Amino acid sequence: MPEPQWLTDQEQSTWRALTALIRTVDEQLERQLQRDAQITLAGYVVLVTLSEGEEEAPRMSDLALSLGWSQSRLSHAMTWLEKSGWVQRTKCPTDRRSSLARLTDKGRQKLEDAAPGHVAAVRHLVFDALTAEQQQALAQISEAITTRATH
Repeated sequence: MPEPQWLTDQEQSTWRALTALIRTVDEQLERQLQRDAQITLAGYVVLVTLSEGEEEAPRMSDLALSLGWSQSRLSHAMTWLEKSGWVQRTKCPTDRRSSLARLTDKGRQKLEDAAPGHVAAVRHLVFDALTAEQQQALAQISEAITTRATH
């Protein structure tokens, strides 16, 4: 097995800063949503995705794919969201092996109620900390890494 190309000190510092950024933003958004809206970040992401979907009720497998989640992770989140009355799973009429995910009216209201606080937290944590140029650079960096990771 060939020797890996180890990170330089600068690369290691950058990597640690990136992982700290991701962890800190996720933790802060999780806390804000649970405190202010009594919903997890994962649950919020599912509601947002269902509300923005072009399909009325996507298959669970397609929803998991669009979120970049495992079927198991999505199923766990959906169980909690269903118990709260915010989503509904139904059998697919054309494929008995598949289930469809649908945002309920109660779920849409939950999303509308949670969104202002969530957006304020995102603005405070990310955008208020950066200049316009830094925001543009962050978008370019994020797109470059995401493209590399998905191809």
